[in-house]
Amino acid sequence: MVRYVMAIDATKCMNCKACVVACQQRNGVPYGHSRNWIRETPDRNSPNGQGYQPGACMHCDNPVCVDACPTRATFKAEDGSVQIDRTRCIGCGGCIASCPYGARFRNPLTGTADKCDYCASTLGLGMPPACVLACPTHCRTFGNAADPASPVARLLAAHPNLHVVSQRLDTKPTLTYLKRTAPLDWPRETATPGPLAAIAPLALGVRWLGGLALFGVAGVFLKHLILPATEESHEDTGGQA
Repeated sequence: MVRYVMAIDATKCMNCKACVVACQQRNGVPYGHSRNWIRETPDRNSPNGQGYQPGACMHCDNPVCVDACPTRATFKAEDGSVQIDRTRCIGCGGCIASCPYGARFRNPLTGTADKCDYCASTLGLGMPPACVLACPTHCRTFGNAADPASPVARLLAAHPNLHVVSQRLDTKPTLTYLKRTAPLDWPRETATPGPLAAIAPLALGVRWLGGLALFGVAGVFLKHLILPATEESHEDTGGQA
């Protein structure tokens, strides 16, 4: 079993933004956009009076973006990540509007939704996400949390786990902060636009109608296969020549 989780020790972050640049480069993120970020907040315990909180898509276990997608292009993968099937994305923006973390944007080059996907294009090759490799202070740790021997599982077990949670709805984020972090109250209040919310049940109805139509066509085909046209014509004329 695989359950990918990213754990972040924000106390190690020095705001160099190497994680942001590395992500942009590996994933070809268009200029002016980013899949991850670093938030700044006053921190009396910091030498310069500032604290830094790296972040990205929270890969929630209760992702509202999935419910907001009318084509099911956004989905919760078996490995615990939230992914986007860009062949199904219509660029409607429902998932972007519904994400309380502002973790999504519309890619101006593809017209589809975009966000952190744990560098899925290279993850299958055994490469950790670019942000993890680029961080000079190693504040990010990524791996299979379902494996007790993995570095990320050991960190999660050894330190307090903090999550940034929306006040309106607990999306059950899996991106975890270790020890301490701030701010925790920045998720925005969101709602899926009404017209987009209506598309999903409408699409389901269309699929059902399409299935019924296909069933009808199959029935006609089977009838002609079992009952040849000559016999059918014979029955229609009452057996008369």
